[in-house]
Amino acid sequence: MYEYRAPLRDIRFVLEELLDCDSHYQSLPGGSQVNRELRDAIFNEAAKFSEQILAPLRRSGDEEGCSWSESGVSTPSGFIDAYRQYVDGGWPGLSMPEELGGQGLPLSVDLVCGEFTGQANQAWAMYPGLSSGCRMTISAHGTEQQRQTYLPNMVSGNWTGTMCLTEPQCGSDLSFLKTRAAPNDDGSYAITGTKIFISAGEHDMAENIVHLVLARVPGAPEGTRGISLFIVPKFLPTADGHCGERNAVHCGSVEHKMGIHANATCVMNFDAAKGFLLGELNRGLNAMFTFMNTARIGTASQGMNHAEVALQGALNYAKEREAGRSLSGVKAPDRPADPLIVHPDVRRMLLTIRAFAEGGRAFAHYLAQLSDHEWQSHGDTQKNAKDLLAFLTPIAKGFMTETGLEAANLGMQVYGGHGFIREWGMEQNLRDARISTLYEGTTGIQSLDLLGRKTLADGGASLQNFIAIIEADLQDMDEQFSQPLTARLREWQSLASVIGSRVQSDLDELGAVAVDYLMYSGYVVMAWFWGRMGTLALARQQDEAFYAMKLATAQFYFGKLLPRTLTHKACIESGVSAIMSIDDEQFALF
Repeated sequence: MYEYRAPLRDIRFVLEELLDCDSHYQSLPGGSQVNRELRDAIFNEAAKFSEQILAPLRRSGDEEGCSWSESGVSTPSGFIDAYRQYVDGGWPGLSMPEELGGQGLPLSVDLVCGEFTGQANQAWAMYPGLSSGCRMTISAHGTEQQRQTYLPNMVSGNWTGTMCLTEPQCGSDLSFLKTRAAPNDDGSYAITGTKIFISAGEHDMAENIVHLVLARVPGAPEGTRGISLFIVPKFLPTADGHCGERNAVHCGSVEHKMGIHANATCVMNFDAAKGFLLGELNRGLNAMFTFMNTARIGTASQGMNHAEVALQGALNYAKEREAGRSLSGVKAPDRPADPLIVHPDVRRMLLTIRAFAEGGRAFAHYLAQLSDHEWQSHGDTQKNAKDLLAFLTPIAKGFMTETGLEAANLGMQVYGGHGFIREWGMEQNLRDARISTLYEGTTGIQSLDLLGRKTLADGGASLQNFIAIIEADLQDMDEQFSQPLTARLREWQSLASVIGSRVQSDLDELGAVAVDYLMYSGYVVMAWFWGRMGTLALARQQDEAFYAMKLATAQFYFGKLLPRTLTHKACIESGVSAIMSIDDEQFALF
């Protein structure tokens, strides 16, 4: 049976050798405290909590699921106690300001701990994970009174938070949003409407739940320009910071889902519930994007997490399971058959999984360092980080979740028939991974954002700026990596120009090639990380097996995975005609 182990060795490599986290933290206000000793203490404790407390609840939570009743939603056995231990350990406030009861550490430290909890038990990790985005949104857009009312209890973990966007008639297109916000005499609003697919919308792990709800006030403009954001707590706070009167917000049901059974995905009904405007009137999406961008980076990390879970399970199984003999000769004469790992196709799958897990880890923690600068730096450093995050976030969310799903599928495949059986954990990993390509904007939505808003809208300036960052690394990169990466960078620029030219005459070209463009972009970005990691490993491959494995994976990535860009390039160049040549009326089943 699969047992989770936090990947501490690879975390140290990524943070210390690849991303030079010591210099990074020195550049942040107050970041000098985040030295090696402190990091190790935090990460070791997070690993221990994830391995010993959360991982054992992964399968049982999936099998038990959440249960709904008129009084609320009950989480699986052990979840409440695990959350209490999480709160007692001070984990919710790790990166929140000290004046609010937090520990004032950079967001990037929080992401490492979130990686461990997400890998150990994704469904459980989503409860505190949603709270993080809610806290950050109130911190960024709330009044001082709102911050003092809600954040101390959210920082302590006594209260959790959600994001309420989707409605039965509107998903990604929020212009159809119908939830209403009628002004009350006391300056609050009466929120009325139904929201669906609300992760952690109702549960029994915390004493209060703070919902951030998109709604329209009377007379607001049509479309997305007329949407405002409101704080709607389950229990209205009292003056002394405790839970007061029950608000008119209730969970109507929980969804029956393919995966993440232990996380309550709720239908939430707001029946003239008291809400409080957060940010400016009719500027709700602007405020909500603080939450959504945080959530998208978190979801990208989920893709990496599912790849890591697949890697740990499949690698251990492939070393132990005996099946057949190597085509090139017996490798284990003292055993009745050779272990699976000697077979080239099994190695292909294992190396693919590893490439996506470890390449995704580098990508995720690079984004985390940019987030540190967005939230803590000032001037040009802050602006450059914010701009770069805006460009890279849709690539990360789309590419890492798609490759994470592929890795989860391959992890199951390595097991053969046993992978289809629940006890090994791989079928749950695959089921849990499937949602990551859907929520926080599907791959298609991320692709349109990347190509339309982040590449073509500014004439390719964002793309060129990022390519310049990669080019600055090429001279220090080993030739086996720098040469193919240089060719892909030129091709990346050329493809953007071709698409931009075609879109001028037919906007359907944008939708026809956007996903291929995002996936092409993802393979190039990951090649940058693997080229750097492979170069580092090349210099130290004799020191320990870790570096030899890292170099081999880098070479595999460039030899077997980066060439996938050729297919995406061909699909981009073929354009829209093969997709849109049939009229809507003819597009039917016969």
